[in-house]
Amino acid sequence: MITLPQECRLTEDLPLDCGRSLKDVVIRYETVGELNADASNAVLITHALTGDAHVCGKHDVSDRKSGWWDEMVGPGKYIDTNRYFVICSNVLGGCSGSTGPQSIDPDTGKPYHLDFPVITVRDMVRAQKRLVDMLGIRQLLAVVGGSMGGMQVLQWAVDYPDAMRAIVPIATAASYSPQNIAFDWVARDAIRSDANWKNGDYPPDDPPGRGLAAARMLAHITYLSEESLGRKFGRNLQDKSEYDFDFAHDFAVESYLEHQGKRFVERFDANAYLYITRATDYFDLTAETDGDLAKAFANVSAKFLIVSFSSDWLFPTRQSRLMVEALLRDRKEVSFCEIQSGYGHDAFLLEVDRLGRMVRDFLRQVEVK
Repeated sequence: MITLPQECRLTEDLPLDCGRSLKDVVIRYETVGELNADASNAVLITHALTGDAHVCGKHDVSDRKSGWWDEMVGPGKYIDTNRYFVICSNVLGGCSGSTGPQSIDPDTGKPYHLDFPVITVRDMVRAQKRLVDMLGIRQLLAVVGGSMGGMQVLQWAVDYPDAMRAIVPIATAASYSPQNIAFDWVARDAIRSDANWKNGDYPPDDPPGRGLAAARMLAHITYLSEESLGRKFGRNLQDKSEYDFDFAHDFAVESYLEHQGKRFVERFDANAYLYITRATDYFDLTAETDGDLAKAFANVSAKFLIVSFSSDWLFPTRQSRLMVEALLRDRKEVSFCEIQSGYGHDAFLLEVDRLGRMVRDFLRQVEVK
């Protein structure tokens, strides 16, 4: 299946939580399937931290890899594009086609770099809402996403309670934990400490690669679990039978992380990483309700399916249960499942069959009610 990227240029300035606004905002997005006559079958999928709009299919038959959730989304799959009109956009602040720190500032004609305003998850959702409106969709069937995508899902439900019939936040929480903020700080510090960062004014062909790779390696550890690391690597050595007694990689897990870091530098922008991780740090649905999550959810009208994973220590199940309890106190309609998995946080991308069956059945129930 071939899917092609599209661009939406917002017709009005986009106000931001920081008090600034952005001109000429571009949102890169992709759609799959057909919008039905009454525009009631649209499903918005929101991506995780370093994802993009390419959720399924290929851009060209020669592409080696398909979209990041291709096993879940497509014709006849769990989110069936023969049945639904699926939309996925690259977030504001990203580096995969949507306006971000590497975009050209229309006031200066030069890249924003660190002159780009600090954004929030709410700003990302505000831009997505403009896109959905411009597509002529008054109410989405559902908004679905995992990790940072799950944060966007929750923000949609709170900010635009009548804009969707259902939401599916997966492997996420109503606020970012102090531990996760700490990981983000160390990752950003690695980028800023790279001599090539140059206070954000690096040329595209000479980025702060070592710092960005280190940030990615740190983040990647949080996506896995002790069980998955042990099962995949153990204490196995990489292409050798004994220690080298130096500081190059001896262990297979070290080689794996180094590979992940190098690959990431090839596809992602360091400044965009700073901005997006800061947006996750600021995410807190209870910031305006004095820590009362039930009050934050008071006006939501969508049906909820909340999913967590047993070995996810980045967004542990107890955080999902807090959301479920708050919704029940508000007498909202909520379903919840903790999937037993050893994959850690990455389970939302890997436990496709168990998660997929659940999402498929939930969406079909929403359709007929």
